Amino acid sequence: MRDGSMQIPDNSTHWQASRMDGGRATTYTNCFMIVAHVVFTLALLATSVLIAKDPPAKLELKTTAFKAGGTIPTQYTCSGVDMSPALSWNQPPPRTRSLALIVDDPDAPAGTWVHWVVYNLPASARQLPEGVPPGEAIVSGGKQGPNDFPQNGYVGPCPPPGKPHRYFFRLYALDTLLDLRPPVRRNDVDAAMKGHILAQAEWMGTFGR
Repeated sequence: MRDGSMQIPDNSTHWQASRMDGGRATTYTNCFMIVAHVVFTLALLATSVLIAKDPPAKLELKTTAFKAGGTIPTQYTCSGVDMSPALSWNQPPPRTRSLALIVDDPDAPAGTWVHWVVYNLPASARQLPEGVPPGEAIVSGGKQGPNDFPQNGYVGPCPPPGKPHRYFFRLYALDTLLDLRPPVRRNDVDAAMKGHILAQAEWMGTFGR
């Protein structure tokens, strides 16, 4: 000013710039907090999904008749009463629609010998009782096919004299019912199961004469 009075500097431009910088900082902070919150939420959701999708328990087949890998008692063989042992298993996978059971001897002189064929057991079944009678239908639901003797139903270990043979009891959880017409042999079941096996379990015993 020309009258000699003190000139007051104009700080409005500086104040406005500071205000704008402060606004940007606040915006950046808010954006960071939002992103952090989203990342944290997604992490929680991912953890929840992983917990919810824990893999189902492994399918397990058991019998109290003999230990896994142990000697099969005479009563379950052709040297005794020749009745089937009691079998049990845990819950199969969720999409299971039927179960199949095959018992065979891979050490037979003529090649693998089939001792029992069971198919279309209901998914709700958890056991087969001891001494399942021969015939097509079985008490627990499902059906039996001819073995290699050939008979519909169970025929136990009956090896020639010599080294003990191994006998495998294999249970299959399937996502379908097998559309098969009797007589249903092991090869028929094997072919129909392809692409439908959700889980498999086995129990092995030995027997010699």
